[in-house]
Amino acid sequence: MHREFLAPRDEEVLDAIGQWPDTDESGARVLGWHSDDGASLVLSYDVLGRSVRVRWTNGGELLLDIFRESATRLAFTSDSSAMNVSVDFHMGESAGALEIQVAPSFSVRDRLLFR
Repeated sequence: MHREFLAPRDEEVLDAIGQWPDTDESGARVLGWHSDDGASLVLSYDVLGRSVRVRWTNGGELLLDIFRESATRLAFTSDSSAMNVSVDFHMGESAGALEIQVAPSFSVRDRLLFR
């Protein structure tokens, strides 16, 4: 079963996290964050391709590179203490979620469950 990828419009991303997504050569939306210690986290998402990629580097060293297809929902939340991104996935017999914290520090939690 094909599911639609529900993602906020660029204006809604700006309202939620104060950042406007860039667009890469493939048409995917790209957001990036940098920490004081030299780490960076880049999130890219392609609504038509229903895919999401998260790359976390520190000092040029790749720490994490996750690519997922079959994304169904992308959400951004921000308050005075934290900024978070959540992505839900449904892939046939399995479902999952990526939970990404971009402030005050980076963390990524990836869950995949079989139904």
